[in-house]
Amino acid sequence: MRKSEVIGGLAALAQDTRLDIFRLLVERGPQGMPAGEIGERLRLPSPTLSFHLNQLRYGGLVTSHRQSRLIIYAAKFRTIQGLIEYLTRNCCAGQADKPGGRAPRSSAPGRAFNVLFLCTNNSARSIMAECILNRWGSGRFQAFSAGSKPRGSVHPMTLKLLHELNYETEGLRSKDWNEFAQPGSAPLDFVFTLCNRAAAEVCPTWPGQPIMAHWGVQDPVSVAGSSAVRKKAFFRVYRELERRIRIFAALPIETLEHFALQRWVTEIGKLDLAA
Repeated sequence: MRKSEVIGGLAALAQDTRLDIFRLLVERGPQGMPAGEIGERLRLPSPTLSFHLNQLRYGGLVTSHRQSRLIIYAAKFRTIQGLIEYLTRNCCAGQADKPGGRAPRSSAPGRAFNVLFLCTNNSARSIMAECILNRWGSGRFQAFSAGSKPRGSVHPMTLKLLHELNYETEGLRSKDWNEFAQPGSAPLDFVFTLCNRAAAEVCPTWPGQPIMAHWGVQDPVSVAGSSAVRKKAFFRVYRELERRIRIFAALPIETLEHFALQRWVTEIGKLDLAA
């Protein structure tokens, strides 16, 4: 699979509506689904649906064929397999099947994967990420956030934005990352840094030997200007984080090898999803 094809496929998935459509088609399987049914299930007007289906088709992620008067769309599972193979080619020099080579596994049946988001002040980006994954994780993930030098309070514009987007904000707080490295702390499966400063600092020793990746996004707190300009910056960062997290939440974590999963989360952090 060529690099341009990989970029095209990942870029096509990095949008809310297209990701919803693709996951719906994956759920349906090889038999596919009529365009009209997709629109009804996702409540999409015909022009919007056509646009996003075309984008998925250009990205090599779906096929279509006519069946009587219907256009049937189906996920191209071969493309997804090709993406995984490209991202994990030559990983670990063939050692992925040896002990310790599997992706994180819950220590008890039904336990969610624990994910920690880090930034320096833990007042905006990491708080947003915590809320987003807890919303889109479908019970498979338990998200937390912390900072290397916590501000001590969540930024007011973060709380305002989350409230407007119907998130529960009671109980959110700015906290030190050492809370998650204490003896007896819950084991972590993933740790994602969201700012360059936190990524460059020496982290504590996390329980559980988590997979780690850097998902750098702009700090909206640093944006100067009017209230409208700053609000726009907070929303832009929120949308970028949501796109990354929804791609991550869609990964078949339970079936991927450790090093394949490491490649996936690293590549997600490199995607240009700013809007």
